[in-house]
Amino acid sequence: MEQEILKRLEENEKKLEAIYVSVEKTRKYFMWTLIISLGFIIVPLIGLAFVIPKFLATLSLSTMGL
Repeated sequence: MEQEILKRLEENEKKLEAIYVSVEKTRKYFMWTLIISLGFIIVPLIGLAFVIPKFLATLSLSTMGL
């Protein structure tokens, strides 16, 4: 009886370790997905901060006939 309980505890410990490894891989996957998603949002916004003023300056010069 005691041997059976010890065997089950060892099996549970192995399964728990496997679950922990899987959860850590999933956590890293979600972290990198978040970082890449933010990169696809933030980088274009920074680019627009430089492009829009130049576009407006060009647009205003063209309306003045220059």
